[in-house]
Amino acid sequence: MNRLAAISFAAAALAVASPTIAQRNFDDVEIKTEEIAPGVAVLFGAGGNMGVSFGEDATVLIDDQFAPLSSKIEAAVSDLGATPAKYVVNTHWHGDHTGGNEHFGKTGATIFAHDNVRVRMSTEQQRGTRTTPASPKEALPVVTYGQGMRFHLNGDTINLMFLGGGHTDGDSVVVWEDKNVIHMGDLYFKIPGYPFIDVASGGNVYAAMQSLDVVIAMIDDNTKVIPGHGPMSNKSELVAYREMMGEAVKRVEALHAQGMSVEDAKASKPFADFARGEGFISADSFVTAIWNSIEA
Repeated sequence: MNRLAAISFAAAALAVASPTIAQRNFDDVEIKTEEIAPGVAVLFGAGGNMGVSFGEDATVLIDDQFAPLSSKIEAAVSDLGATPAKYVVNTHWHGDHTGGNEHFGKTGATIFAHDNVRVRMSTEQQRGTRTTPASPKEALPVVTYGQGMRFHLNGDTINLMFLGGGHTDGDSVVVWEDKNVIHMGDLYFKIPGYPFIDVASGGNVYAAMQSLDVVIAMIDDNTKVIPGHGPMSNKSELVAYREMMGEAVKRVEALHAQGMSVEDAKASKPFADFARGEGFISADSFVTAIWNSIEA
């Protein structure tokens, strides 16, 4: 990924946690479309990557970025030759994946998500110094599930699967069985920096690794992998990401076992040789998230 693209993806991801960026002017944002299989596309904009299933039955939109982009998202869906979104799936509750919910809910789409997504969106959420107010009724998932559910649409079986979470306590992956495509949500970032484990939202690095292990066992070398942020990916890159995460956890566990404080652990720079670059989540933030997961 070139430097400009890396900055763009990182800035989009930052909007999850930064009110300043979340309130940016979205006029210059372009929704880019990539059809990755017949009737399946990924849309890139200024938030989490969106998936689309479209065909003769109905259009399913996976995540919907930020509210000001809703008309641009609708136009991008239309340009695919698809009908307006009838169903919206949220991979988790963060605003760069659910910001368009209110718009699409008002236009008649039915919103689906894990149980915990509705719980978090329907109540005020406190993460550090940032308070996220409860979402309006129209933005809330109408259909929720504990483990998963299926759509039988557009000549495919589309599975919504909760594998234990990890990024938050309500992460879903979306699997197109016949088209061999998977949308990972933010369980997988293909951008510079480190994994985002939102401990305040029920995230835990051990749950994240377990979820990734299940996915890796489920897909093959031909699977098209849509990350939560960043360009399209594949199984080998996902495996490398999981291995990096496992090595990071092992190193932080060792420091924790030595009786270090988290501040001393960060100061020791345990990931100095990882060459992940600078991104939304710093090495220190990931050390802290692992530390909190160990002590959870």
